[in-house]
Amino acid sequence: MKRRQEDWFGPHELYLGVDVGKSFHWAVGLDPDGEIRISRRVENRQEDVDALLDEAGSGALVVVDQKNNIGSLVVRRCRARGIDVGYLPGKSMKAARDMLPVTAKNDRIDAEVIAQAGMSLRRAILPIAETDDLGASLSLVSSQLAYATRRATMARNRLHAVLLESDPAFEAAADLSAAWTLDVLSLLGGAAGIAEAGRRAYGTACARHGATKAARDALWDAACASASNGRHPDAEGMVVKELAAEVADADAERTELTDELRRRLDGDETYQCLLTVPGIGPKTAAALVTSIDISLFHSDGKLASYCGLAPRDRDSGTSIDSTTSTHSGNKALKNLLIFSCNSLVGTRNRFGRYYDSCVARGMRHNKALKAVARKRLRVIYAVMRDRVPYVEPIASVEKPDTESLDGPENVEKSGTTPLTKL
Repeated sequence: MKRRQEDWFGPHELYLGVDVGKSFHWAVGLDPDGEIRISRRVENRQEDVDALLDEAGSGALVVVDQKNNIGSLVVRRCRARGIDVGYLPGKSMKAARDMLPVTAKNDRIDAEVIAQAGMSLRRAILPIAETDDLGASLSLVSSQLAYATRRATMARNRLHAVLLESDPAFEAAADLSAAWTLDVLSLLGGAAGIAEAGRRAYGTACARHGATKAARDALWDAACASASNGRHPDAEGMVVKELAAEVADADAERTELTDELRRRLDGDETYQCLLTVPGIGPKTAAALVTSIDISLFHSDGKLASYCGLAPRDRDSGTSIDSTTSTHSGNKALKNLLIFSCNSLVGTRNRFGRYYDSCVARGMRHNKALKAVARKRLRVIYAVMRDRVPYVEPIASVEKPDTESLDGPENVEKSGTTPLTKL
């Protein structure tokens, strides 16, 4: 049976901190009295990790500072043996380390800090979702999709910079989100290359993707007007061709990976139910399914904290009394959940009306989006917990959620709210 994160707050026989590395890890194990029972180097090999876990025992809590890539083997072996395993984010680890009266930094000290956090700062430890074969394959495809997206963004930004440096007018006329524009640039280069190739060759390149006549004429006119403005047309043409081809290749990979992700998720009940929530598309739904083990969270407040959508209170006597957005949590999920709410602005569903009420209270756009994301997360939690589609309630006047905007969540209340009342 899966254990919730809250169960970790009970006693363990050993608290094992593992500072993971590419070729080897350093492990420090503390007993409940804080005495060091294990402190040694562990090679990043399955047999060595298994030997460490045998020494720690089944009653241990293992905490790692990296859960993916170089830390994945430790996590997998803990799962295989039924040993509790958690993750201490880098920012939390640094804050915990700064509390210790040490000036040196080495693997042993880092591992001891991680173990101390597992024993004394349990709420800083984040859960690690359990994944089956489908979940593991989805995680691989999702990570590759994220890499392709970063690659496309970097190449597209660099291409914008090159064209802007040559001639701002031509850069403004080139729509780098259009496949036909990228095809033209990858074949002919920049403004000078397009003008030199001639109208016939340019028209042939445009026709491959069915660009409209108005769009073709606009880019051709801009290229002819800018052809003589480039300082190094040969070098510019070479760079533009390479960058445009890289952007087109990354975009094609993104499309292929997105289709593959959808194909693999077609039979997943939770994924299909999430798609019924307003503003949740395939990308966000896939990220939620692959990143969250809902059984680890006993309330939507806990899930909000994990996603970085829980408010942070600041109260110190009479000098400070405010509520701000937290900077902790899973930043990738936080950004997806917030920015996907842009599609809800102007709609007449419950979340669109709630955004309007937040703005009417004087909230700025970004803060209102965060409030909507937090409110919608309650629905997301219930949908994932119960695996039921979302149903839009009867329209009513939406009042700003003072609980999610101005103070911490009522965990007990939010944890027992049925989906029909969210």
